[in-house]
Amino acid sequence: MARPWLPEPPPGTQVALGFDGSDVDDWTALRAETRDGFQFTPRFGPAKMPTIWKPSLSGGRVPRAEVTLAVREVFARFDVALMYADPPRWETDVDQWAIEHGEKVVLEWATYRPKQMHEALERFLTDLQAGRIRHDGCPDTDQAMANARKVARTSDRYILSKPSQVQKIDPAMASVLAHEAAAEARADGWADAPSYVYVS
Repeated sequence: MARPWLPEPPPGTQVALGFDGSDVDDWTALRAETRDGFQFTPRFGPAKMPTIWKPSLSGGRVPRAEVTLAVREVFARFDVALMYADPPRWETDVDQWAIEHGEKVVLEWATYRPKQMHEALERFLTDLQAGRIRHDGCPDTDQAMANARKVARTSDRYILSKPSQVQKIDPAMASVLAHEAAAEARADGWADAPSYVYVS
């Protein structure tokens, strides 16, 4: 039985964002984490659609203009401390978001770097097991987490990969980036404002 999908935090909540983009095959996902560790998939537009895009549902290609509108809406609704975005094929988009929302707020974070990715995954798994991360129950993210597999790299490191082309992991990658951005924001002295605690 699927667990309930909790609503997103109220407007004005402090968040960090993680973005993992694709173009014509994998999914594109934007995930958020509050200062106290609640991870969620933001909703956007009048229909409150989740910020996860599947090319198969939009003519075979991710709708980039829609993604940018969603990013803009999320920045308008929440107090965004930091956004980490995986840049391949989205370099120009990420540059534009940095111009709009701040070059110290929107930063590239390449997931193809084995050392940095391994360290981010280790932090995410450790904090998840310690109960420092809570999850809104987004079904696509649940499935992506279940799909993700560790793939060995040199020096006892690993990265994440999908077991098959149809088993997507992009929302899981966006979740790791959101947590890494949140950790960096905390280390930099995330503003001491009232935090949002979600009791499920």
